[in-house]
Amino acid sequence: MTTNSEIDSNPTPASWIQISFYAVTIVFNLCLIAQLLTVGIAYFNDSSWWNIHVWLVRSYGGLSFILWVWSAVASFPSKIRHLAAALPILLGLQFATIHLTTPLHLEIFHPLIGFSLFYTSSSLVHRTSRLLFNVSSG
Repeated sequence: MTTNSEIDSNPTPASWIQISFYAVTIVFNLCLIAQLLTVGIAYFNDSSWWNIHVWLVRSYGGLSFILWVWSAVASFPSKIRHLAAALPILLGLQFATIHLTTPLHLEIFHPLIGFSLFYTSSSLVHRTSRLLFNVSSG
């Protein structure tokens, strides 16, 4: 008599939808890293890199909405859905703080929101990898 205990103990394999989502979270995170590096070069070395910094966010910004919708439609835990939902909100705040001129000088929050965006994106990558590769968050 054989048992199925070995089969039952294996986690269900990740679907191609979840693996693709994970790949896009990595791409989004890499774009944020590139944007952080280009703003550093623009500020400290060569201001012409500012155009690349702006071009990057306009190029990959839509991915935040795609990840948000994707996380809501696919079967992801609430933590992953919340992290994905935070991405377009933080990007919206990024746009607002850099483009709105107010006497309160909200632009001072632009770098802080940028680092929050990077932290959230990195957390999304790590949470998704834990889910896909069955790594406990201990």
